Amino acid sequence: MKPDISPLTEHTGAEVLGVDLSRPIDVATCEELNRAFLEYSVLVIRDQNLSAVKLLNAVQIFGDIFEQHNTRFALPECPKIHYLSNQDHYANGERYIPGAGYHTDHSNDSIPPKATVLLAVELPDTGGDTQFVDMHRAYEGLPNEIKARIDSLKGMHVYQSKHSARKLMGLTPERQRNVPNSVVHPLVRTHPETGRKSLYLNPIRIEEIIGMPEDEALPLLEELLTHATQDKYQYRHRWRAGDLVLWDNRCLLHKANGDYPHTQNRYLYRVMLKGTVPY
Repeated sequence: MKPDISPLTEHTGAEVLGVDLSRPIDVATCEELNRAFLEYSVLVIRDQNLSAVKLLNAVQIFGDIFEQHNTRFALPECPKIHYLSNQDHYANGERYIPGAGYHTDHSNDSIPPKATVLLAVELPDTGGDTQFVDMHRAYEGLPNEIKARIDSLKGMHVYQSKHSARKLMGLTPERQRNVPNSVVHPLVRTHPETGRKSLYLNPIRIEEIIGMPEDEALPLLEELLTHATQDKYQYRHRWRAGDLVLWDNRCLLHKANGDYPHTQNRYLYRVMLKGTVPY
C-alpha cells in the first residue's frame, strides 16, 4: 500500500498514514519515506504497535543505529533502545523531565546522530508536546551581516555546558571514558544530503565559541537562539498513542514540554541513527 504523506506545516513535519513498520517495507516505500524525511525533517508515522526489538529493526530503513551515551536508560531486553520517562528522579529527589529545553541530540559526539526516533508507548491525558525548530529557515531568516559574522565560527560542545539551565543525568564512569570530553563543530553547518545551511546550536552542550570571549559569545548565542525559536520556524507535535516520530538532528532543535500531570506516565522508546561529521 502506497503511504499517504501530508505536510503538517508549510516548512516542517509530515504525517504518514498507511505504513505498518512491524512488517517488511518494500524498496519503493522505503525510498519514498527517506525522500519525505529529507523534505520535511520530521516524519510522524501514525498507528505503530512495535516492541522494542521490532522498533530497532524497523528504523534501520532510515540508517544505521547510533550508540546512545547514557546507558542508564537502556532497555535490558534491547539495549540499543532507550526509554524516556517522567518517573525518573535526580539524586536529590527532583523529578527528571527528559528532553526539556531546546537542544539537538548528542552534539557532544564527534559524529553526532543524524536522526532520533521516538515511539509513544504511554502518554498523559494532556500536555507533553514536542516542539521542533527548523534551523534551515532560521538561518535563512538572519540578516546578511549576522550570517557573515557567524559563517566561519565554531562552537565547543561538551556533555553538559556550564551555561546550561537544564541539568542532565550523569554518565557512569565507564561511559565517561567512552564519551568525548569536548568536540568542535561549526555554528553553521551544511546538510550532507540537501546542501542547505542551518544554524547548529545546542544551549545544553555548547561551552564556548572558539576564539571569542565569553562576554561576547553568550549574548551572540542567546540572540541566535531567540531568533531561531520564533513561532514561525516551529512545528509543535501533539502526541497520539502509537506515534512514531523521526526527526533530523542535523537541521532541527527540539524540546519536550513538562506541562502534564506527573501522576500520569509519559513513556516513550528512543533510538538514534548514525550521522556524519558536521561541516
